[in-house]
Amino acid sequence: MQIAELICGNRNHDEMCYFRYRSSKYLTEFFQDCDTDYIHDGSSRAYWVADVLKSILEEPQPNANTPPETFSRVIRVLMDQGDAESEQPSRPGALAALNAALTREGFEAFYGDDKQCYLRHLATSTVAIASPNPHRPFSAQEIKRREQLISYLDEASEDDLIAEVLLPLFRQLGFHRITSAGHVDKALEYGKDIWMKFNLPTQHVLYFGIQVKKGKLDAAGISKAANGNVAEIHNQVTMMLGHEIFDPELSRRVLVDHAFIVAGGEITKAARNWLGNKLDATKRSQVMFMDRNDILNLFVVTNLPLPSGAIPPRAPDDGDLPF
Repeated sequence: MQIAELICGNRNHDEMCYFRYRSSKYLTEFFQDCDTDYIHDGSSRAYWVADVLKSILEEPQPNANTPPETFSRVIRVLMDQGDAESEQPSRPGALAALNAALTREGFEAFYGDDKQCYLRHLATSTVAIASPNPHRPFSAQEIKRREQLISYLDEASEDDLIAEVLLPLFRQLGFHRITSAGHVDKALEYGKDIWMKFNLPTQHVLYFGIQVKKGKLDAAGISKAANGNVAEIHNQVTMMLGHEIFDPELSRRVLVDHAFIVAGGEITKAARNWLGNKLDATKRSQVMFMDRNDILNLFVVTNLPLPSGAIPPRAPDDGDLPF
């Protein structure tokens, strides 16, 4: 209830002067900013928000010392430094008011170097860092964006899938030096459409090669034209893992550590099993799969803008009519 009062910004307590006052409309907008579908029903604001927070806290938790991801987003939106009221942007007064409620439950709010507000479990010092969770429930707006992306993928070419969907997605997920081989000169691919690297917290670097197929991957003896055969993928993955790439940042050639097999359609269970049986124990740990559902879910939860071809044209209004 204390946190609900802070979200509402009621003026009947001194600490409320540090928080924006939110009427019914702005409460709905607040929870939309938190990527939820809650709409204020006109009832008492503080009690309604308290019920919403209770529902959010009943969502699955990553672990016993970390609150649900949605609750972390609520705190981050509430403590946005751009919403500072009657104090400096670091919001010491607002932070003290929030922590008065959180410390009773064993948590503490603090600002990171990126000026975002995070939650820390006091007993274990575990920090709740919100990361894209492709398995969480989607809001109505996210479901609509997902359906628009499905329509786009149905019509997109393999090059469109790479340039408009995969490259922005992997950049958003923290990969670096993402390079697309393209399909102009297939002789230069050596079994990979994209290569990229990922920096570990220890500053070690892992290199990834990606083999992309637009359609479905199956293990049938004769595949339809729109489908790809996993035996062909096996040959390309073998080439990928055995061929060096040149890293211009290090000025030397390096081997690919891991291979992604990405399909714009479904990767059948038979195809996964066939490839798993073909790869020996060492290479099996190097090969990972992503199919259409993985792409869709990750693209939506990372909140990337849709490709231009996935956005429906604007309906003309009266000012656009020639008469």
